[in-house]
Amino acid sequence: MKLGRLTEKLPNWKNAGLAVVSAILLVLAFPDFEFWWLAWIALVPMLWAIEREKESTARGFVLGWLFGTVFFFGTCWWLTFAPITYAAFPPALAYFLMLIVSIAAGIFPAVFGGAMAFLLRRFGSIALLAAPFVWVFSEFLRYWLTGNNWNAIGYSQTFESVLLPMARIGGVLFVGWMTALFSASFLFGLYQFKLGKVILGVIPIGVWIGGAFFVDFIDTSIRWSQKGDIASIIIALQPNVPMSGLTESKWHELRQRHIRLAESALSSIPTNPQSEIRDPQLTVIFPESPMNFMYETDAESKAFIDSFAAKHNVNVLFNSAEPDAATGKFFNSAVMVGPEGREIQQYDKIYLVPFGEAVPFPLEGILPGFVGNFAYGAEHSLFPLGDAKAGAMICFESHFGQLSRQYVLNGADVLIEMTNDGYLGPTPVLRQHLANAVFRAVETNRPLLRVTNVGITAYITERGEVENAAPVYQEDTRIWTVSKSDGSQTFYVKYGDWFAWLCSIISISLLIFGFYIKSRPSHDADR
Repeated sequence: MKLGRLTEKLPNWKNAGLAVVSAILLVLAFPDFEFWWLAWIALVPMLWAIEREKESTARGFVLGWLFGTVFFFGTCWWLTFAPITYAAFPPALAYFLMLIVSIAAGIFPAVFGGAMAFLLRRFGSIALLAAPFVWVFSEFLRYWLTGNNWNAIGYSQTFESVLLPMARIGGVLFVGWMTALFSASFLFGLYQFKLGKVILGVIPIGVWIGGAFFVDFIDTSIRWSQKGDIASIIIALQPNVPMSGLTESKWHELRQRHIRLAESALSSIPTNPQSEIRDPQLTVIFPESPMNFMYETDAESKAFIDSFAAKHNVNVLFNSAEPDAATGKFFNSAVMVGPEGREIQQYDKIYLVPFGEAVPFPLEGILPGFVGNFAYGAEHSLFPLGDAKAGAMICFESHFGQLSRQYVLNGADVLIEMTNDGYLGPTPVLRQHLANAVFRAVETNRPLLRVTNVGITAYITERGEVENAAPVYQEDTRIWTVSKSDGSQTFYVKYGDWFAWLCSIISISLLIFGFYIKSRPSHDADR
């Protein structure tokens, strides 16, 4: 009897297959495949399956859950690389644990599936046009409950898509709304054609196409933030420090590699008085890496950095573990040291990797952090680059639009990301992480200097163009210039996640209204 009740909650195999097809289409839209246009139709099979199962909210929930499990496993399988490679996990165990994580993350698309089944049952096929709002609500819910929105559907539109400029309006979730809207409009149009309502079927797709290309047209006339006068020259190092085997002698050898790379780049900078580069501030940036500098507590590291900065008359920006007197822990910090051999500025990482760099309350003290147990930073400190200012993001922090947004509100002219993806190998994570950085540049209309240990080191323009990228897993250097901005702010910088909140309000309101029309008395009963 109980088994029979359980099977009633499960969709039939054809509809389950449609949900899997949707997930595969969306996987193919992300790196390393990057058929970004597939994301425009990826939700069609799942929405069709949900419509066919709309009489059961539970079956819609299961369809969304199945979709989410396949999608997250298919795009984030690289999380198994570190435990297999560095912790000697049996591959079968690593992939099993990855499946468990995918099942957990799949709860959020499941919320979408259950909500859409309910709305389609209450309002009919017109509810398909609510799907983009509910989708953004489910992604925003994932972000707030887990602190992670990795591979939100909008990130599939990073490279080449006409939708990318929309990030200036409402961030990556607004781009995701437009992506999901195409699937919803397309399926709605098919239903209208089936009913003979040709005009109703054409209108949503026409509006979508017009809106997408209008924003792309407007994007070509946007005033970019950089004035053009060079405020600073940046030397970005990609040292390709290995993830294991760092003995003391190897550590000193790698430190000399940093010096060699930096000195080689510095020697190539023009000194001709006729050059457009006339004595701007020079800044050398070391990426986040296993080098583990401890500027304040390690006298040798301090002397190394101070002497290098003084010898070459440069600022040095590097990643360092810095003590927190209040908690007795360390901050994961970005530190800048000037030519005088003293610290100019320090930024302490605010968004720590859950269970990697810090264990969230209330599990702190019960479970260990995989990388460490760092203290949370609180200040949005800016670094001077000549007369320009920069906000720094350390690794995972490029995932958080509100961080780069706050930097620009505080006066940042440029963004810097210091990261190390080496622990995750030559996998799709390299370009997936790059996609985060591209969105932060477009959302804020500020260039982003991406300085990495193993790649992808690159200069990202305000338009989201990835320029001067270094080959991955090779030591390399890049020389860039930074200019002061005109101080302009995008709509997203001014108002943040306004659109995600709007989608959440609309979704919840529709669900409440759906319950209301179910329970209200019919007109026949009133008679």
